[in-house]
Amino acid sequence: MHVSIRPFGNSRGIVIPKPMLTQLGLEDEADLSVENGALVIRKPALPARAGWADAAKVVALAHDDALLLGEFGNEADEDLTW
Repeated sequence: MHVSIRPFGNSRGIVIPKPMLTQLGLEDEADLSVENGALVIRKPALPARAGWADAAKVVALAHDDALLLGEFGNEADEDLTW
């Protein structure tokens, strides 16, 4: 699709048609980069550990949060030389 580059304040911009935004799943934000001479528009990456807190709550509510290795102590730690 051919689009015009228009003045936008001190910058220039393009208008992305709504059907294209919908197809890409973009709404309010996008990540832009230049790769091999092409402008690339992507969905923003999720923050690291996004959703972990909610997932932990679900696990806890299901009482599925038992320790995998069980309890273990450090009885022999005093014998170690650091």
